Amino acid sequence: MALQIYNTLTRMKETFIAQEPGKVKIYVCGPTVYDYIHIGNARPMIFFDVVRAYFENQGNDVNYVVNFTDVDDKMIRKAEQTGTTVPEVADKFIGAYYEDLDGLGIPRATLNPRVTDNMESIIEFIQELIDRDFAYENGGDVFYRTRKFDDYGKLSQQNLDELQFGIRIEVDKRKESPEDFVLWKAAKPGEISWSSPWGDGRPGWHIECSAMARRYLGDTLDIHGGGQDLQFPHHECEVAQSEALTGKPLANYWMHNGYIRINNEKMSKSLGNGVLVKELREQYTKEAVRYFMLSTHYRNPLNYSDEVMDQAQKSVERLANAAANINYRLNTAIGSKEDQVSPHVAEKISAVLAEFHQKMQDDFNTPDAITAMFQWASEANQLLKEASIPAADLHDMLRAFNEMNGVLRIVNTGTEELLDEVIEALIAERIEARKNKNWARADEIRDKLADEGIVLEDTAQGMRWRRK
Repeated sequence: MALQIYNTLTRMKETFIAQEPGKVKIYVCGPTVYDYIHIGNARPMIFFDVVRAYFENQGNDVNYVVNFTDVDDKMIRKAEQTGTTVPEVADKFIGAYYEDLDGLGIPRATLNPRVTDNMESIIEFIQELIDRDFAYENGGDVFYRTRKFDDYGKLSQQNLDELQFGIRIEVDKRKESPEDFVLWKAAKPGEISWSSPWGDGRPGWHIECSAMARRYLGDTLDIHGGGQDLQFPHHECEVAQSEALTGKPLANYWMHNGYIRINNEKMSKSLGNGVLVKELREQYTKEAVRYFMLSTHYRNPLNYSDEVMDQAQKSVERLANAAANINYRLNTAIGSKEDQVSPHVAEKISAVLAEFHQKMQDDFNTPDAITAMFQWASEANQLLKEASIPAADLHDMLRAFNEMNGVLRIVNTGTEELLDEVIEALIAERIEARKNKNWARADEIRDKLADEGIVLEDTAQGMRWRRK
């Protein structure tokens, strides 16, 4: 079965075909780093991590980019409230983001670009839009001519003529049309700003991702992802900007995850019912959080409650116990793991893995993939009833379990090892941190590797590593 993805753009499932065989380019909109991330932010973090993991499981090289918005109105207000600067606010909450990332068992993205490190690319992008008459300057602000892009609304299926200006779109007399959106904001007195051809200012929200996606992944992405709330206006505006500039699709496949509700109510600041990830991690294991997030199909709404989380914790413990029992029986197993696997065991393992992959290839149907893991647990428990068990059977059961769990990572068996590519990425990040004199991050990575039993060695040929 070929991998099928529900494409928000076409509103149907489509067979996934990468632009370059064996290589997948994914861009997911990341957080605005003005505060700690909440449970709603965590859903795309976990889901698209699984998407990346499954592509890698299928032998692909994944270039996975998740951006940081590290300057905007919220960040300016936060800096004013705390008596600090916007960069200091960004550094604090990017650090907190990485702590939550680690706490949820999510490896680093290939790259986490920051808006403030990409101003040159953003300004060049805006200037190109002006040169093509898709944008105009007025009073130091630059706006996008929305009606000049004929396909505006195709992603979210919005009709410009039906939008209620002043309610869904901010009215601004400097705009040629009410629906035009800002690409560059002129700086107010005392605000953080950058020089540009239109005066000091900073970018609008939508232009950031268009510029960074193009810089790091090219004109067309394989997959662009994010929360359902980003379809309009953020992703719609990205489409308009990027496709007006390049004449190419911004992304071949668009994926959006559903909302999270809290005790069957919409999560909102006004209701005060938000749940921060750092608080959630104090109550539950990362495996339980991941299980909760993946136990509902990513396109459907997800309801959080203490009861649901308690059930998630019990579920991962059932799977963990089955895996632990298989590991324990290896002590009394007969024969060698190199022996032939018993035909009846091989058949059951093959059926479970086939079911797992069939569900994952059906638009990443993680709830049914989890069901396949419980089927594995049932088969494992049945096998354990036998008086004597060949080592080969037990090892093959564990191989199947690790293949599934390596994608979903909903069970901590205490036996997982960091993948080689993860180690290499951490070492590369540590080298870069040392170059930038970010000693705290360099030491953090060193300690993490040490905890995983990885020894770093300086040689004449450069840094090497080995497992203890």
